[in-house]
Amino acid sequence: MKTLTIITTTYNRAYCIGQVYESLKRQDCHDFCWLVVDDGSKDNTQEVIQGFISEGIIDIEYIYQENKGMTGARNTAYAACKTELNTIIDSDDWLADGAVRKIIDFWNANKRDDLAGIIALDVNPKGEVIGDQLPIDIQESSYGELFGKYRLHGDKKLIYRTDVSKLYPYPEIKGENFFPPSYKFLQIDKTHRLLLLREGICVVDYNDDSMSFDKVSQYRHCPQGFSIHYNYAMENYHSIRMIIKNCLMYIACSKLANRKDIIYNSKRPLLTSLLYFPGFFLHFYLLHTTRKALSVPKKH
Repeated sequence: MKTLTIITTTYNRAYCIGQVYESLKRQDCHDFCWLVVDDGSKDNTQEVIQGFISEGIIDIEYIYQENKGMTGARNTAYAACKTELNTIIDSDDWLADGAVRKIIDFWNANKRDDLAGIIALDVNPKGEVIGDQLPIDIQESSYGELFGKYRLHGDKKLIYRTDVSKLYPYPEIKGENFFPPSYKFLQIDKTHRLLLLREGICVVDYNDDSMSFDKVSQYRHCPQGFSIHYNYAMENYHSIRMIIKNCLMYIACSKLANRKDIIYNSKRPLLTSLLYFPGFFLHFYLLHTTRKALSVPKKH
């Protein structure tokens, strides 16, 4: 059995998914399989993937399902994954040259039962690190600690043990097709830590049809999922800055979802009471702004 699964969930991306495939063919280590979950594409994605399979160059598993959105597609992928490790490469991104060997060699040299996997770097097409470098004075951490205590910014690439990933499926909410990926990461934080790999693993090329680019639209269309996520996050981050930020977003997204029990259901009801009016104004801003993002796009 292979060691690593590269997961790609896709919807109507036949025009660009070939760059993922080309990057996988260039890898100098083929101890991986490519799992493609086609979330009900209406274009010729299936034909394109079948063409890749027929070439017989790399191991490919293709799953087609009726459209469930990114969250449902990722749940399908995790359930189907059989290798020791997995990572997600979006259909408009690609794997950096040599990435598979770097991941597997690093993991085999350092793995322990209390480690969930690896956090590594995303880079842009010029090879520049997205956001911040990983801290140089530590060798392992949790996801929440990195973005809270160390104030890390920008996308990072998560490579998780598959047995740990399967413990925390994303909630699937009727009428919503997206749930924040970091919800899973924060749940895993409770029992496991991550190794820090200071190498560019994924090349990220943001474009206008990327879901992560239009974050404000996600808030409007999937407010219940974001409300659940931010409520959980403000309890599980240990940085005051992150607790306040997540509390404000919990209030704003709860208002977008027309929830009436915002303070009662809050993990931090006193703080939620104090920040209720700032959170209400943030909700008003999200409802009416024409901006697509509140900050640099993130694609965990």
